[in-house]
Amino acid sequence: MKTYFSSESVTEGHPDKVCDAISDAVLDACLEQDPDSRVAVETLATTNFCCMAGEVTTKAKVDFATVARRKIREIGYTDEALGFSDKSKMLVLIHEQSPDISQGVTEGQGDFAGQGAGDQGIMFGYACRETPQLMPIPIMLAHALTKKLADVRRSGEIEEALPDGKSEVTVEYEDGTPKRVDTVIIAIHHRECDIAVLRQKVLERVIKPVLGSLFDSRTRILINATGKFVLGGPAADTGVTGRKIIVDTYGGRGRHGGGAFSGKDPSKVDRSAAYEARYIAKNIVAAGLADECEVQLSYCIGYAEPLNVHVQCFGTNKVPLETIEALIRKNFALKPADIISSLGLKGIRYSKTSAYGHFGKEGLPWERTDKAGVLREHAGLQTESGIKV
Repeated sequence: MKTYFSSESVTEGHPDKVCDAISDAVLDACLEQDPDSRVAVETLATTNFCCMAGEVTTKAKVDFATVARRKIREIGYTDEALGFSDKSKMLVLIHEQSPDISQGVTEGQGDFAGQGAGDQGIMFGYACRETPQLMPIPIMLAHALTKKLADVRRSGEIEEALPDGKSEVTVEYEDGTPKRVDTVIIAIHHRECDIAVLRQKVLERVIKPVLGSLFDSRTRILINATGKFVLGGPAADTGVTGRKIIVDTYGGRGRHGGGAFSGKDPSKVDRSAAYEARYIAKNIVAAGLADECEVQLSYCIGYAEPLNVHVQCFGTNKVPLETIEALIRKNFALKPADIISSLGLKGIRYSKTSAYGHFGKEGLPWERTDKAGVLREHAGLQTESGIKV
């Protein structure tokens, strides 16, 4: 039976991603000087204006406006004619974290021993066998396309290109196995130009190299479907931190707890527990315990222990779900302080996550599969059926 699934991605110059990048740059600047910084910064960007607001408790000395302007330049908004640039007006509205929150998060002051969760909420992690990264293929292709849009802009290969952009990929599956790309959509921010020439460049220099053999004569291509995309970025569409949570995660596969990541230090379980849930799910799939896995963790502010651990394998599990849940509790850190320590989250530079997804990238600690061997051993499975790790 044929089925279809679509995922989208956006470039680093998309207005919401500009805001994610600024919020994460502020976080990184604080953590670099003070690893115990508590940060929750939201950014809004619109025509010739950028506002940062939120809570920061840190020993670090950071010029927030300078950090924001540097990040905007790195993304590529340096031309005032675009209606947003590193020279736009800045407003900084940042204060310290509420003491009512802090007393429940600081170690030794929570209802349970140890550092409490920085917020209540539910977090999900997901993994499957569709790609070597154990990620769904639609979101990985969508990210590859938007990253390629940025690459050809920066290199000058497509000289008409500007920073904003989006992609969407629909993959055709046959009996659950991805076979081909049915449809690809590209929106490329550009200078005034011949749109037919631009479309051909995008097809030949972006779409075909990324999709490879998944592209065929029946693949439907839609490039700048409205005709042109000259006015873009925050000048055309106000951006806000945290509005691309599905782009940031699994492209709509698996569920999402609703919490955004960027601008939050790892005491916020919206971020750290979502990373831990991905780490758990990926190791379960890498170990061969299941072909597809979704893990839910839930927390209460100030409590160290998760309120719930739930695992779902959609009928692909090779051992009982009860066994997998027991292995999770035995082999993975679930308290916020333990998650932060085991994944080294105070030493991460989070700017690398603010565009093109938080998952499926090399070099991030929650992408390790170092627990797969012990999971297989404890589950009593033969090594041959797992994924080489």
